[in-house]
Amino acid sequence: MAVPKGKVSKARRDKRRSSHWKLATPGLVKCPKCGALHLPHRMCQECGTYNGRQVKEIKSVVAK
Repeated sequence: MAVPKGKVSKARRDKRRSSHWKLATPGLVKCPKCGALHLPHRMCQECGTYNGRQVKEIKSVVAK
C-alpha cells in the first residue's frame, strides 16, 4: 500500500514550483497616433488615446 514519504515544507514546495510559474514579459503594441509603446487594450500614457478616441487630456512637459 502506498504511503506518503513525509511532509514537504512550504518553502521546499514553493522552491520547486517557482521555476514553472513565471510570467512572460507583457506584449507591447505601438500607439497608432504617437508611436509610443503601451500595453494592449489600455490607454496610451503618452498621448491619452484609446481605440482612436481621446480619453484623457495629457499635459505636455517641457524639458529645460
